[in-house]
Amino acid sequence: MDQINNIDWEKMEGLIPVITQDVTTNEVLMLAYMDKEALSLTLRTKQAHYFSRSKQRIWKKGESSGHLQHVKNIMVDCDNDTILLKVEQLGVACHTGRKSCFFTDLENNETKLDVEVNTDTAYGVIDNLYHIIESRKNDNPEKSYTAKLLKGKENSMLKKIVEEAGEFTFAVKDNDEEEIIYEAADIVYHMLVAMASKNINPDRVKQELARRFGLSGIEEKNSRSE
Repeated sequence: MDQINNIDWEKMEGLIPVITQDVTTNEVLMLAYMDKEALSLTLRTKQAHYFSRSKQRIWKKGESSGHLQHVKNIMVDCDNDTILLKVEQLGVACHTGRKSCFFTDLENNETKLDVEVNTDTAYGVIDNLYHIIESRKNDNPEKSYTAKLLKGKENSMLKKIVEEAGEFTFAVKDNDEEEIIYEAADIVYHMLVAMASKNINPDRVKQELARRFGLSGIEEKNSRSE
């Protein structure tokens, strides 16, 4: 499509910012990014597709939650380096359950919009936990254990993973079912904290596991040694 090639992809290093507005109210719902393929899919399907920098893949808005964005209009700015989407938003735009992703006043850190939709079941506990951990990055470490881990010394954060892994293995050795579950949950939490510190979305782990489905254990190990 000629209109896709008109965009200055080279200047934008392959990703173009996208401002998404509610077609009825003009409320800004979110800001995301598209690569050529995501824009092509959006133009063809009239459903908003973006490229997630944290997941490192194309994602259809609402693919997990059902909160789809029906695209009504696509505009490009005068420099051919920013896109404006006008959409009909089903449900909410933000993973927090708010209609818009812009709900925090920067000057006083006050939340301006109440949660409209409970997204716990839509996104799954791992994704929700990861987003909560990310949101703690700017919290007071004296009031948030997660913020304390993220803002503290990296070695302290990583030692917790080793510690929890040790407790998990002892629970398995002791054949203590409840303790196995408890310690496994602790490992997952501390691993997600470490991943959030490196801005690695757990979706990328899911992608890696999916890649391995077609490989035997020996083949997978050999692929890593090549």
